Amino acid sequence: MSKRVFKFGGASIKDADSVRNILHVLSVSNFTDGIIVASAMGKMTNALEEVVRQYFDHKIFPEDAFRQVKDFHTDICTALFPDTNHSVFDKIETVFEDLKNFMQSNQSPNYNFVYDQIVSCGEMLSTIILSEFLQENGLENIWVDAKNLIKTDNNYRDANVDWAWTQKNIKEVISEDKIYLTQGFIGSDPNHFSVTLGREGSDYSAAILAYCLNAESVAIWKDVPGVLNADPRHFEDTTLLQQISYKEAIEMAFYGASVIHPKTLQPLQNKRIPLYVKSFVNPGLPGTSVSGGADLIPKTPIFIVKPNQILLSVSSRDFSFIVEKNISQLFELFEQFRIKVNVIQNSAISFSVCIEDKFGHFHQLLDKLNTKYKTTYNEGLTLYTIRHFNEESIQKVLQNKTIFLQQINRETMQVVVK
Repeated sequence: MSKRVFKFGGASIKDADSVRNILHVLSVSNFTDGIIVASAMGKMTNALEEVVRQYFDHKIFPEDAFRQVKDFHTDICTALFPDTNHSVFDKIETVFEDLKNFMQSNQSPNYNFVYDQIVSCGEMLSTIILSEFLQENGLENIWVDAKNLIKTDNNYRDANVDWAWTQKNIKEVISEDKIYLTQGFIGSDPNHFSVTLGREGSDYSAAILAYCLNAESVAIWKDVPGVLNADPRHFEDTTLLQQISYKEAIEMAFYGASVIHPKTLQPLQNKRIPLYVKSFVNPGLPGTSVSGGADLIPKTPIFIVKPNQILLSVSSRDFSFIVEKNISQLFELFEQFRIKVNVIQNSAISFSVCIEDKFGHFHQLLDKLNTKYKTTYNEGLTLYTIRHFNEESIQKVLQNKTIFLQQINRETMQVVVK
């Protein structure tokens, strides 16, 4: 029988009560055979990123930031396991000792490499705690190190999966009709160093496992009732999308809808594995199903918001045309400096892009561009994307905003505003 894959993100595993709730979700869902994929607890990825930042900025072991991460996990264990001699305490202590030893002995100046070795510990800790808690409460499970499953190249912080190697590992390790529990977001390179699959990559991990096992389905458990037509943090009135197609979900993810990681959908679509986005607050509700079918087009406009955008305009110094050769060179630089391009617009003598600087390389890019081109840019902008727009939805977004760039096609409107 094909297995189900359940993925629990940081919000669903943020404290002791959340861990207890996962047991409830599994019980309600009759989950007795399959794979559980879990993220780091709560905001622990952010906390570990702060450990990395201090480690690099000050060139010494970041005692306070490290202690905060350790105390957070120890306190959760104390709340879940009254017996202080429980094996979970030794297991998390081993993770912290290994992390401390790495930072004290590391010689690598490669920020992205060091980032992946440190930040990946968040998932190791959360899954150890969750596995031990489920075991303690009668739900037997096999804890698996994702580094032994998902193999990648060494493109740290945004690694590319070696599918053949990964499939071989997964089929060898996950071979019985039992519950397996592993980490999202992480894998390992050919030398078995930790790698991460990109921020919020646990959804992708679930999809990789589902693809390799020909799973029955994937369920992503969120703090929302399912996929909404807008982020409730930015819009007051939101509508639940009960059914959408893979194509629509891929479009939404591409434009930046945070509810599903962009890379998640392609492996699922390739094997027609349905994806369910469900509420861990109300696990009995149906949520949203993502599957095939061109007729599953939402009947309501969909709003996607991307803050912290930069609008960069590049023009030639001698007023010559910006042509294909120039544009090709520009995109090579965007790739070199790992700059994400969200919108493109060009005229005869200028080329404008709305970009995001996830890795902090924008000013290095700018220095390079300024040797050949004239550049202008605006920071702190917001990109709104409206799928299936109408006049009312456009007015809803543009009210009291200054427009810097606007594009419209048949299905989608994008506007960069302040």
